[in-house]
Amino acid sequence: MNSVVSDKPYTPFPPYRGTLWPKVLNLYFPRFLRRHYGTNVVEVTGVEKLQASLAAGHGVMITPNHCRDEDPFILSKVANAIGRPFYVVASAHLFMANKMQAFLLRRAGAFSIYREGMDKQAVQTSIEILETAERPLVIFPEGHISRTNDRLTPLLEGTALIARQAAKKRAKDGKKVVVHPIAIRYSFPFDIESAAAKTLDEIEQRLTWRPSRGLPLRERIQKVGAGLLALKELEYLGHTQEGTIAERCAKLINALLKPLEAEWTNGNSDGHPVARVKRLRSAILPDMVKGDLDEAEKARRWRLLQDADLAQQLYHYPPDYIADGTPPARKIETIERFEEDLTGSVTVHGPVDAKITIGDAIEVNPGREARGEADPLMTAIETQLRSMLGIPPTGEVS
Repeated sequence: MNSVVSDKPYTPFPPYRGTLWPKVLNLYFPRFLRRHYGTNVVEVTGVEKLQASLAAGHGVMITPNHCRDEDPFILSKVANAIGRPFYVVASAHLFMANKMQAFLLRRAGAFSIYREGMDKQAVQTSIEILETAERPLVIFPEGHISRTNDRLTPLLEGTALIARQAAKKRAKDGKKVVVHPIAIRYSFPFDIESAAAKTLDEIEQRLTWRPSRGLPLRERIQKVGAGLLALKELEYLGHTQEGTIAERCAKLINALLKPLEAEWTNGNSDGHPVARVKRLRSAILPDMVKGDLDEAEKARRWRLLQDADLAQQLYHYPPDYIADGTPPARKIETIERFEEDLTGSVTVHGPVDAKITIGDAIEVNPGREARGEADPLMTAIETQLRSMLGIPPTGEVS
């Protein structure tokens, strides 16, 4: 997994307000998707729901699931269908890669948010976009790429905070903010067995193994996963652990995070691993950004951040995602994550098809129901996403 943190001082990248660049880029993105991601067909259903909200003058927030790198570009198909570009909240690290990427991201409608702290400017910009109903605002509520289309990771409640604050402002004039969840579902109409075998050959050779071509694909994937886990257990614990793969992953995640939490967050280990890692980054990074640390301490903190990254990597291999009767799509997703975590890049497999389903409008209540309970807006978003993706409401994996 490529690190998404930086010790460079954060400079906000505000939204680009022009409309010509976004329109031109949205017309180019289908070709870009074919060349860089193998995306062949993109089907959109439910456009009329979004058009109705725009015609009513509502402030519109769009909340897609986020399982692949190409998700933001896929949404250009929706923007073209409604004849209006989007603003997209994007992680600050994407703008720090190089000047050309930052230039194009802004022209495409993206603006930065610093996830390792409270980015008041990005939050306020998001609220203003919804308040003025200037354009639909896209926020990926999972906050990270999961690479698991049959799993929805916990949604971050900052999405509801932004929507609710904008709704309060618009309510003064009798206007509304609505949220449209959007489900992006990918399919892989190519020879998955052949593509998977080739990538697994390369991974096994990287591990100095002889390729296990005689094993069924599911068993081969499980063998590679178990081997990669064992290597990390040996590196961090000095031995492999007892138990199922799921139990071993959970124990290794805690072995990585709990010492960091004891040092940096007063032992706070609340929440799922993504939330825990975010909290740790917010504690570890500020002094690094200020540049006040000597080289030894700076190097130590980078190692700590890498340990936290590994815990998040492990979390993205859900238990039983690869089992008897596993759909072929899950197998290629898992192999792609192996490859990404090992090499920092993913082989382009194709063709890839995508189906975008636009959900019903959820009117945002400016108030907040009982504190300490699940946020009703986030619950409504999650319920729709799960339904459209075909994910059971009481579990992450069907």
